[in-house]
Parts: sequence; C-alpha cells; structure tokens
Amino acid sequence: MTDSSHSFSIEVIRARSTKQRVRAALFDFDGTLSLIREGWQNVMVPYFCEVLTEVADPNIETHDDIERVTRDFVDLITGKQTIYQCIRLAEEVKARGGTPLEPLLYKKEYLRRLQERIQNRVDLLSHRKAKPDDFVVPGGRQFLQILRDAGIKLYLASGTDEFYVKQEVELLKLTEYFDGGVYGAQDDYKTFSKAMVIDRLIKTNDLAGAELVGFGDGYVEIENVCAVGGYAVGVATNEANPNGTIDDWKRRRLLDAGASAIVPDFSAPQKLFDFIVNP
Repeated sequence: MTDSSHSFSIEVIRARSTKQRVRAALFDFDGTLSLIREGWQNVMVPYFCEVLTEVADPNIETHDDIERVTRDFVDLITGKQTIYQCIRLAEEVKARGGTPLEPLLYKKEYLRRLQERIQNRVDLLSHRKAKPDDFVVPGGRQFLQILRDAGIKLYLASGTDEFYVKQEVELLKLTEYFDGGVYGAQDDYKTFSKAMVIDRLIKTNDLAGAELVGFGDGYVEIENVCAVGGYAVGVATNEANPNGTIDDWKRRRLLDAGASAIVPDFSAPQKLFDFIVNP
C-alpha cells in the first residue's frame, strides 16, 4: 500500500509532549484493525429493542424511545466485554417490570445473530476467496510492521470473546505482530478487562504510563490508556466505507472519551509513526 501522507490528516487535540520512548502499543481489534464485524451495532440494537419492546408499556415508551435508550447504553459500554451490554439489557428489562433472562443467554442469542451476518466474510477468508487485507483497516498491517521493526511491543485487547478474537486475528494474518499477546473476553467476565491487560503489561515491562500508546475506536480503551498516562489515539474509521473519511459519530465519542488525537485509519503509516514517536 502506498503511504498516502498527502491526504492523511491527524487531528491533534493534545500532542504527545514527553520525550520518553514509546515501548509498548495496545490495539483494540473490531473497528480499529478488523472490519470482519462491521455492522455489529445493527445486530445488537434491533435485538435488544425486540427484547425491551416485549416488556415496555407502549403508552409510556414509543419504539423510538426504546431505540434511543438502547443505542445510548450500547454505545456507552462499547469496548467492554459484550456481556456488560447484556447485563445492562437485563437491568432495563427488570426496570420495566419484566423478568430478564440470564445475561449470558442474551449474549448467546446476539452472537448467533451476529455470526449469521458475518459468516460469509469468515468463509471468504477461510477459503482464501478474499485477501486478509480486504478486511483490515487501511494501512493497519503496514503500521504494525513499522511499530514492530522499531522494537515496540504490541498487545491486542478486545471485548469480543477470546476464541473469536484469536480466530479472526489469525484469519487476517496479524497474529505474528502481537508479541505481547492477544486477549479477549472470558466466560468468567470478571477475570478480564482492558484495564487489567494494561495494568499487567505495565508491570511486566516495568513501563511508565507515558511509554504506552493506545489505538482504539471505542470509549473504554481510550479511557483506560489515558488513566495510566498513556497517549490515546482514536481511530474513527468509516467501517462501512473505509475510504479515508472520518466517521463523525465515532469521532465525537472518542473525543468525549479523552482521545488525544484522531485518525481516519492507518493509511499513512510512516507519517503516523513519526507523529507518535517524535513529539
């Protein structure tokens, strides 16, 4: 891929002011590096709305009201493990006088519906009828290579179940880049979080927070990286049409979360690397 520096723009809110060397980088997966699960919100939100409509009083809440409430809490929790959105769904059902299912059952049904949406993409990759980079955010592979060549240790942490994350990272031929490991949600959800991964990588590598840079498209990873003094870059890719344009909704959410810079993708990998390592 050609480094499209001429058209690539980095929106800088706060420059990385420290002179400390970047020693580790943490990446989110879905929407940040991978496009396999593009459109997952269009599966989760309608399903959750179905569940809430069954118990809501139509004289109090319209369908639009329910959809607004659902989108708000789904968006707020994006980046955490999927189970947390399902826990919130159960709470919303109970608040409306219904008897909720166990959150794990909501999660299983959501994943079943999502798998129907993305199975064709998985099949194309599995049968080599599509190239891995067809489902990688533009420039992602090249950027990972540049970081690794510079001796920066790479970690991946996702709110998606670890089994699926590792499977999809492998389908995209990205596993080799993450020498720090690939981490995802666990059945015992209290044993995993992105904050835990960050805490562990800092202790294991004896890092100062300022030696960590994070890349993500969700609220949680941006907050977590900022909380330890790292530099958080929001990746506001338009997943449905990854042509270098910014997704305005993502951008607003990432700014609210405290992102220090916003990029549309990684399509100018050398330019982005220079910006990160040479403040």
